Amino acid sequence: MSECVVSLPMYDWPELQTYNNKFFKVLSQSFSHQGYKAPNALDRTRDRMDVWLDKNLLLSQTCGLPFKTLLKNKVSLVGTPAYGLNCGAGSYYSVIIVHQDSQLKKLEDLKNKTFAYNEKGSQSGYAALLYTLSVIKDAPQFFTSSFQSGSHRQSIQAVAEGKADFAAIDALSWELALRHEPTAQKLRIIAVSEPTPTLPFITALRSPRELDKLHMAVVDAMVALDEETREALLFIGFAPMQVSDYQVIEDRLYAIQETYGLDY
Repeated sequence: MSECVVSLPMYDWPELQTYNNKFFKVLSQSFSHQGYKAPNALDRTRDRMDVWLDKNLLLSQTCGLPFKTLLKNKVSLVGTPAYGLNCGAGSYYSVIIVHQDSQLKKLEDLKNKTFAYNEKGSQSGYAALLYTLSVIKDAPQFFTSSFQSGSHRQSIQAVAEGKADFAAIDALSWELALRHEPTAQKLRIIAVSEPTPTLPFITALRSPRELDKLHMAVVDAMVALDEETREALLFIGFAPMQVSDYQVIEDRLYAIQETYGLDY
């Protein structure tokens, strides 16, 4: 029998790995109480998509955009973390950031400027940005200069270093950057996107009964976490979201595809 797989790739910054390891240790105990045997360690080596599509996936976290595109009907939703973001439980948003010394003050000022994005498969760093900019008349002709940075943290660094004029950063990554990334102090927020459900916890395709057990395992693990770890990871709860709650991401994807002529 193949060993189950667990990963927490979305916010596994070097400064957070100790805390994610602590969360994994508590998760493993909760999984055991529900009849599941967790692996010995988090998977930090394999490609994220390979892990997400692994038939032995016990738990991972993905982005809402691939959840509604590449992973649609191929994984099951366990639930959605609620973070301390002054947003609805289980929701988040993106902040659009510029250099603090720039003259850019509003969305319209971003016309013909260069933006950095973590990757085109990102809801918060790419799709949410294009959707937010689409309110500007003739948006496609103004927002053609961009490049892929590789991560939210690298997008922050790119704007701070003047390599990009602006970027969209998910609110949790922004909070982590304010804590751990010195270049974030050189930046400021000029706009925020409309909220969407935050990054879901997923597992391989499973029955409703199994999903209930895994959901409870995560809830129990979050409750059992020490306060320092919970605060470091910004956990405030675990929302019982439904797949239908993520339809807004797919709807907005269709809207930006139509506006910008994109193909996902």
